[in-house]
Amino acid sequence: MTAGSTTEPVDRPRLADLALTLDQQVALRTAASRLAVDFAGVFGAETIEKFLVTSYDQFAGDATVVRFLPLMAERFARQRLHALARVEGLHDDGLPTVLFLCVHNAGRSQMALGFFQHLAGDRAVAWSGGSEPTSRVNPAAVEAMRERGIDISGEFPKPWTDETVRAADVVVSMGCGDACPIFPGKRYTDWVLDDPAGQGVEAVRPIRDEIERRVRGLLSELAVEVRG
Repeated sequence: MTAGSTTEPVDRPRLADLALTLDQQVALRTAASRLAVDFAGVFGAETIEKFLVTSYDQFAGDATVVRFLPLMAERFARQRLHALARVEGLHDDGLPTVLFLCVHNAGRSQMALGFFQHLAGDRAVAWSGGSEPTSRVNPAAVEAMRERGIDISGEFPKPWTDETVRAADVVVSMGCGDACPIFPGKRYTDWVLDDPAGQGVEAVRPIRDEIERRVRGLLSELAVEVRG
């Protein structure tokens, strides 16, 4: 699932092509309207609809709670559209942008994203993704972060996409190996960390603390003032 151009193919995906309940149709049409407002003057309705449909398709096959699908699709489409706007020079807020990658986007990269957003606030941008995203964020990671006053329970695993990698100033990989995307001229850094998958909270705490240390160091390198 990639989207490197706003040029619309003849067989572009449409909301009308999805098998949806009436409630899902209404929710996705509403999402499309919100995205159209957010990206007015940047992307047209066809591009927005394409990104919304492909984002929906990404999660539809593995979703366990289907009522959340339109919201997940909207959030993912918004992230991808923001990234594409940066790549194509249609929007540049000048903020440092970091992409955290791991295999399942369920533990390490989600904790890194949580710390980054908590510490940087609106002074930098961060995204996360996985090479093989799983169906939910690791509950032990959620609990470990909650102990630090950071709520990542509303996050969900998602894949990396070409536009998010190309839009990032720094790509931080955490154990995805050869599956991590490589683009020439991009700054990459590899964080060797234990995998919290299948671990309890006690085992996740030291991983969490090391991630926080590294995130703080990265923010310092990027000259981003941290909170707290």
